[in-house]
Amino acid sequence: MKAQSCPGCAQRDAIIAELVRQVAELRAELRELKARLGLNSSNSSLPPSANPPFAPKPVVKKPTGRKPGAQPGHDPHLKQRLSPERVTDVISFIPKQCCGCQAALPEQAGPNDPKPSWHQVVELPALVAEVTEYQGHTRTCPQCGVQTHAAIPGEIRRYGVGPRLAALLAYLRGAHQVSQRGLEEIVETALDVPLSLGTIARLEAQTSASLAEAHAEALQAVREAPIKHVDETSWKRAGGWLWLAATSTVAAFVIHAHRSAAGLKALLGETITGILCTDRFGVYHDVPVERRQVCWAHLKRDFQKCVDRGGEAARIGRAGLRIVQEMFGCWHRYRDGPGDRDELGEMIAPLSRRLERVLKAGRRCADSKTATFCSNLLECWPAMWLFILEEGVEPTNNHAERMLRRGVLWRKRSFGSHSVDGCRFVERMLTVVQTLRLQKRSALDYLQQAIVAHRANSPAPKLLIVG
Repeated sequence: MKAQSCPGCAQRDAIIAELVRQVAELRAELRELKARLGLNSSNSSLPPSANPPFAPKPVVKKPTGRKPGAQPGHDPHLKQRLSPERVTDVISFIPKQCCGCQAALPEQAGPNDPKPSWHQVVELPALVAEVTEYQGHTRTCPQCGVQTHAAIPGEIRRYGVGPRLAALLAYLRGAHQVSQRGLEEIVETALDVPLSLGTIARLEAQTSASLAEAHAEALQAVREAPIKHVDETSWKRAGGWLWLAATSTVAAFVIHAHRSAAGLKALLGETITGILCTDRFGVYHDVPVERRQVCWAHLKRDFQKCVDRGGEAARIGRAGLRIVQEMFGCWHRYRDGPGDRDELGEMIAPLSRRLERVLKAGRRCADSKTATFCSNLLECWPAMWLFILEEGVEPTNNHAERMLRRGVLWRKRSFGSHSVDGCRFVERMLTVVQTLRLQKRSALDYLQQAIVAHRANSPAPKLLIVG
């Protein structure tokens, strides 16, 4: 005989079931919140400067017990001697008497005398900017009394700051992120030239216009490059996101409103060609995996995040970290030695098979985030190993992150740009400064040439050296 159900028991069972469901949801939410609190530079894309106080140090080194500084046997870093063309004055110390027999010594060096020793002292002259005053005079005719005035030419009156000083201000602003008020103080204190903020702002706009052609030249170069490193970071106020594409000789920046496919196309054009070295941000998935190399430095942080979650995820994370460490060991031996790509492939092959087994096991992990992470890696599997096949492709995107760092520092100091014109100045200055750094050329000289050309309505100097 079937026992009749008790209404009170049924109600109690329903309440218990609801409470069990709520507890499960709260536990999941608690795990998520703890995971967010545990984010730092070792398990996420947070920079070390944003680490919370309890985060582990980015680099933990065991104490060696040695004193700081150069160690015995270290190659000395000798003072670099500037060329004779750079020497302003030479002061000679010539011995008068022999230290042996006290005989008088000749003034001129003999054939057996060694070269003189040297010590160079570098000093700045008094920094007072040159000021040229143009005067338009008036003369009264002695015959008819009419006064005739010689006007100052318009091309002279158009500018109150010379191209060299304008280039210096742009360099300090774009290469070292000095604020406009900081520039105002520097030129008045160091050069004894009072400039208003309005003048500095107008010079900034003029410099931006003079670099428009150079920026377009750099964009075209990275779009046509067979291999490029791509990354992005936020840009506040009138911007949105600061995008970068860099090769070994050129770095091009674009500020776009969105971190989306539209932003990537603004940087690389409607049709993206070549190989992209990137992180695993979703917008790059539109590029075929056969033409992508995902960053293993990011993978290392992702595996560390799995370890920090604990449980079954930690086992997957530790296995992944061991493989990442071994992979970088193989890469460094190839990079620093006389190896070739075939040898690199042979070293990496067993690691690839091990990682594939780890990821396939990770897809069945009880931790949903770890399972999703492993599935995503398997979906972009070819993009993890392109560095083995293609010359010039590296397993990390460190080159882009180094190039982007100057933009990050600018954003931290200035909080972004207040206007669209300000965004254009930032992307053009970063493009020129970082590209010239890669080419080991003087940014100050180039900026002066660009400003001179702009004021003369002449073509801008080429940013890229061909050949």
